[in-house]
Amino acid sequence: MRKPVFLLAMVLLSLPAQAASISGRIRFIGRAPGVAAATIVYAEALDGGRTQTGQFKMTQKNKSFVPHVLAIPVGSTIAFPNDDSIFHNVFSLSRPNPFDLGLYRAGTSKDRTFATPATYRVFCNIHPQMSAIILVLPTSYITEADAAGNYRFDMPPGRYRVIAWSERAEPASVELAVAASAITAPDLSLDESKFVETPHKNKFGEDYPKSAYDPKK
Repeated sequence: MRKPVFLLAMVLLSLPAQAASISGRIRFIGRAPGVAAATIVYAEALDGGRTQTGQFKMTQKNKSFVPHVLAIPVGSTIAFPNDDSIFHNVFSLSRPNPFDLGLYRAGTSKDRTFATPATYRVFCNIHPQMSAIILVLPTSYITEADAAGNYRFDMPPGRYRVIAWSERAEPASVELAVAASAITAPDLSLDESKFVETPHKNKFGEDYPKSAYDPKK
């Protein structure tokens, strides 16, 4: 069973008085009882719109990344503080902009600004058990569904594409026309029945040495 995952709170824009709400539900196919996995829901404005950037944090603590899944608006900056008493090396080989923050000691932090929408899989080159996912999205309307799959947005009237994402399934989406009143979106389904967790390589594309799995390191 995977460790519980968390998402930083939704980024909010300053909304006009006529802002409407969208609520909906995600249905999970093949998710075993007791599995905790972040389900991200975001809304892209089809008519164009402003994206508000922000400052976020992904902490290295107890040889884990917290949160495991972090969704941010494009152009935002993430701090990667090392709150362990050991060294870490944060890296991602994901395109279009792979990065390597290098080796840094306890009590220090490094930042990175994400200028292009993409999905980044993040690891530590020292500790193979550490993994995280950063979703860089072309919108500021980002939230996380609750354990029952329910979600809600507040946003100005307009046309939107609402997308549900889980690392365990292919995304699902629906397009909506939002007026100045609350609407309920059609249910979206995420099929997690074929999810298989696979091991990853280090930043050199090689297997981690056996010593990397020593819990004392």
